[in-house]
Amino acid sequence: MRGVRVRIGQQRHGHGHGVSSSVAVEQEPTAPQRRAISLPLAYLALTKPRVIELLLVATIPTMLLASRGTVDIGLIAATLFGGWLGAASANTLNCVADADIDKLMKRTARRPLAREAVPTSHAFVFGVVLGLGSFAWLWWQANLLSGLLVVGTILFYVFVYTLGLKRRTSQNVIWGGAAGCMPVLVGWAAVTGSIGWQAIVLFSVIFFWTPPHTWALAMRYKEDYRAAGVPMLPVVATEEKVTKQIVVYTWLTVFATLALVPATGAIYAAVALVAGAWFLLMAHQLYSGVKRGESVKPLRLFLQSNNYLAVVFCGLAIDSVLGWSTVGDFLS
Repeated sequence: MRGVRVRIGQQRHGHGHGVSSSVAVEQEPTAPQRRAISLPLAYLALTKPRVIELLLVATIPTMLLASRGTVDIGLIAATLFGGWLGAASANTLNCVADADIDKLMKRTARRPLAREAVPTSHAFVFGVVLGLGSFAWLWWQANLLSGLLVVGTILFYVFVYTLGLKRRTSQNVIWGGAAGCMPVLVGWAAVTGSIGWQAIVLFSVIFFWTPPHTWALAMRYKEDYRAAGVPMLPVVATEEKVTKQIVVYTWLTVFATLALVPATGAIYAAVALVAGAWFLLMAHQLYSGVKRGESVKPLRLFLQSNNYLAVVFCGLAIDSVLGWSTVGDFLS
């Protein structure tokens, strides 16, 4: 009998009354029921929920800095939702464009389009609807500039990075990573209706952070990228050259975080210095290990780079909420 599972058990009776058998019939999920569960999860997977964590890490502290000393929970929540829709749109359309190579890489072979859990045409429509919804929502809840910035982010990520750079140049991550920096501009624009120098500095922090973060992952999965024909830097360059570039961009990241110090207080300045020293130490350790010919673990730097960015932006959030005098006030 399909969809039915029979369980036979025994029940003991007290005081020597013996044992009796019982039969329990459990209904297994039918094919339509399983599809009703798996299909929504497949659409959710298209949006790459874990990647969207960067949206939360970057947007909230930026908005708090833009309104230093005050917190508008409603605007923050509305901007996060609109930004989530935009990021989900970009990620979904990225899955559509990369469906062919996702099938060739072990790391991505379980993505919905790679295993044909969702029709490609449906995923495309889903991505477009999410993008339109993001624009409309942010225009309504915040302002036109924040909505336009989200649309620009989606178009850049899909057409410039995914279709233009990713399969053509080892510099793909450097320039394509600009899309991941956009949440700070969206958050700043949602609060102020403009783009200030502080937002540009935060943009540069994520811009310089993205290459070492991504190259460390690509070092671990370079055979996957090679099989898919994607010329990530670790595929086309030696490990020594890659780790040297990681060190260079790590220094640029730390310098960018320190450039924001005049607009912040002592808490952020201390966090940026300590966390920056730690991040630099890890990058230099990876480079030194490769130079000495040791077996290195680049995935460790990839994971810890997430922690570094989270610590710096959390420090910025706390500093901004407290609203103490800025370093710039003391210097002026």
